Amino acid sequence: MSAELQFLRSDSQPPALRKPSVAASLATAMECARRGWPVHPLAAGRKTPAANCTTCRDNAHPPTDCPCLRAGRWCHSFHAATLNGDRIHQWWGQHPEFGIGVSCGPAGLVVIDIDAHGAEPPVRDRILPGIPIGDQVDLTGLATGFHTLAVLAALRGQRSPADDTTTLRVRTPSGGLHVWYRATGNRPWKSSAGSSPGRALAWQVDIRAHGSYIIAPGTTTQHGTYAPVDDVREPAALPLWLAQELARTGHLPAPAIPAPRPVPPRARQAVLAAGGAHGSAERALAAVLAPVEACGQVSEGAGFSDALNRAAFTLGGLIAAGRLAEQDAVQALKEVAAAARPGQDLRSEQIIRSGLAAGRQKPLHATGRRS
Repeated sequence: MSAELQFLRSDSQPPALRKPSVAASLATAMECARRGWPVHPLAAGRKTPAANCTTCRDNAHPPTDCPCLRAGRWCHSFHAATLNGDRIHQWWGQHPEFGIGVSCGPAGLVVIDIDAHGAEPPVRDRILPGIPIGDQVDLTGLATGFHTLAVLAALRGQRSPADDTTTLRVRTPSGGLHVWYRATGNRPWKSSAGSSPGRALAWQVDIRAHGSYIIAPGTTTQHGTYAPVDDVREPAALPLWLAQELARTGHLPAPAIPAPRPVPPRARQAVLAAGGAHGSAERALAAVLAPVEACGQVSEGAGFSDALNRAAFTLGGLIAAGRLAEQDAVQALKEVAAAARPGQDLRSEQIIRSGLAAGRQKPLHATGRRS
């Protein structure tokens, strides 16, 4: 097998007449594993996982608690996916009729699953989530994921992933397309369904990442073979514009917001001294915001979240004590946060809200004592 990823192509026989080949299915599964893509069996002729054992079917339980996985059985779909060569030889050696599923998250893959099922579009705000489509826009002819993804790409001045010849693309038996990309930066992208009213990139465009699997090229079902489109066999890195769209549409886990924490006594006294009983609100603001501003000198780290949280907590106390207008405090916090960490507005606003709410419970009076 050459260093370039190889997948077996379908022959001229209809899928229903083709006999399962131990060499073909096993070779495909092993090649995926060699690329670092954990694999699990799919039911014969289908694109769904091989069935659980009777015990797992009859007794609901979390996959993490299942003894089957520890024993080397394939229960629980992609949770059973493995890179273990002995296990792969056992599974497909005994069941050459099994298809091959790849667990996307552990494989470090983000696959754009484009559906081609012609259908009537949903309400306009679900075609491209987060992007308004006015009534004046004519949607005549928009019927598949190819269309919606093309519109999204055009809005961003980019080429549609369906036309990306630099990466592995796999045609599905139904006429859809799987566009394979490598996740970069160790980012835990989440899966979604294009028909979902919640997290979704575009109508009829599913995202296969953490929490889902994709069918390996070369796998044949009763409807046909998942066949590579051209000679490219390597997934390219996820394009930056697509990563930005996935982040915009909620495909990353929400970052943890630090618990509200009061400022240390020395810092509290410095704030009080800056403002005093009748002092300047501007001086108090400057004293509180200085640590957040300092984070802007470093692109990452520097305790930005904690510094912003402490600043919001302190300003919440000044607001509760009647020493600072809330509108001024919120505006100042947002401005300094945006300057220190551009592009993180949503997260910064979450921290600001949390810190202000906690600080309001502890008014910061000029005597230096919290109520």
